[in-house]
Amino acid sequence: MDEKTLERFHEWERRADDVAVRRELAAMAGDEKTLENRFYKHLEFGTGGLRGVVGAGTNALNIYTVLRASRGVAAYMNAHGLARAAISYDSRKNSRLFAETAARAFAARGIAVVMVPELMPTPFLSFLTREKECGMGVMITASHNPAVYNGYKVYNSDGCQITDAAAAEISACIAGQEYFGGNEGAFSQYVQSGAVSYCGEEVEEKYLSGIFSLLSPDLQGLKIAYTALNGTGHRIVPKALRRAGAQVELVAEQCVPDENFTTCPYPNPEKREALSLGLQYAEKCGADLLLATDPDADRVGIAVRSGGKYQLLTGNEVGLLLCEYLLEDLRARGGDTRRALIIKTIVTTKLADEVAAHYGAGVIDVLTGFKYIGEQIGLLEKKGEADRFLLGFEESYGYLVGTQVRDKDAVAASLAICKMAAAYKREGKDLAAALAALYAKYGRRVNILKTFEYAGAEGAVQLAQRMAAMRAALRAGEFAGKPAGFCDYLESEKTGLPKSNVLSVDLGGGGSAVVRPSGTEPLLKLYVSAPSAEEAEKIAASLAAQFDL
Repeated sequence: MDEKTLERFHEWERRADDVAVRRELAAMAGDEKTLENRFYKHLEFGTGGLRGVVGAGTNALNIYTVLRASRGVAAYMNAHGLARAAISYDSRKNSRLFAETAARAFAARGIAVVMVPELMPTPFLSFLTREKECGMGVMITASHNPAVYNGYKVYNSDGCQITDAAAAEISACIAGQEYFGGNEGAFSQYVQSGAVSYCGEEVEEKYLSGIFSLLSPDLQGLKIAYTALNGTGHRIVPKALRRAGAQVELVAEQCVPDENFTTCPYPNPEKREALSLGLQYAEKCGADLLLATDPDADRVGIAVRSGGKYQLLTGNEVGLLLCEYLLEDLRARGGDTRRALIIKTIVTTKLADEVAAHYGAGVIDVLTGFKYIGEQIGLLEKKGEADRFLLGFEESYGYLVGTQVRDKDAVAASLAICKMAAAYKREGKDLAAALAALYAKYGRRVNILKTFEYAGAEGAVQLAQRMAAMRAALRAGEFAGKPAGFCDYLESEKTGLPKSNVLSVDLGGGGSAVVRPSGTEPLLKLYVSAPSAEEAEKIAASLAAQFDL
């Protein structure tokens, strides 16, 4: 263990006064590996903000790392003349405490704060930031990560997650801040003085009204089983679905906030395990559809009843269905589909391009991260063309319709998916049948995702080594055989996109792969696309073996 790591640990031993943090510091004093992982670096701030295990240390999320980050964000806001911030939080451990800690740091530096009165979804924070004309927004969440995580996401005045330039400047501001000391007062003091205020119910109503105005959903005759996975959708999603006329059966154990996620330890709607209880409820009540929103309600997963059984659909499949349905609906209403734009990430199915081409619509590909989709909406708005945006989506179950929010929105997406399901039901078919028809029309493409964990200080080194080895193999033409073509997204002059540590390769015969480190977890992600599941698995296995993933 290096001297700097020990120095950080001993400083925390001396200066940390939070009881829970002090207890954890004492426990790790004899555990060298834990001590090293918690103090070998500062928790990194990037375009996704901060995310880490909840606990003591510079490389974890606690009141001190939140306070330091918030002081840095406040310094950035002061430097840019931004006088108001919005704050929301999810159901995770210490989320409300971290939200109040951020509010204290802002208020102490002359920044007015508008907070949610209770936990609310991430897309609502995006809306609140725009609605209250805030210079920045902060969402305390770790999205769909396991229960041990929490996070700190930062939004700009457009309600979009900050991108590279702002993140770099904020990171520099944070680096100049201390973990301890400071002049922050008690949270209650700032509420009493009016420096911190709460948003009212009218903001939620305006948010929902905007979604209903856009979609005009008629869900009469549709029966839905819904799980919030113990997160922020627990109240607002059923409210919206019922207002649209749906019959909603709640998964009782998961429609209450629970920081321990007792019945779904990994509350990710991409994972079948997270939906297992919801599927039981759906089968029992005979629901047409199971909806599952993740803890901060920006992603949504679904299972559809077909032939008496429930079929889980992937993020790519739901995105394709929405592409087809929304474009067909636009055409039926007399709209010009040739003006419409679909915005998706580079790891999302290329079959969407063929769906869009059928209608003459355009497709914009962006780097992984919904912030880049939000950024494109802002660019369209500046050109007076925001009405061209029809759908934004990513393979990881994130969807956006409309422009009042600039991040993926599971509340709006749930209504859009259910509107689509209800429309098909009136035609006598379900979403599984609609998907089969789509594949028959455009051809089938199977997309799979493999993840490889590299945790801790040692894991970070190994992950970097794997990426370097794959990059070298691509350049030498030795990447799982001879690639038909490849792209290194560090070469922004060739991609036209910001630099990113991502590699993509065309393997010929309809096979392709994209590999990148996760921005929020210690994972290496491998995305493979092929005409069949067998071929996709074969490609993934070959790459894993060649590079010892």
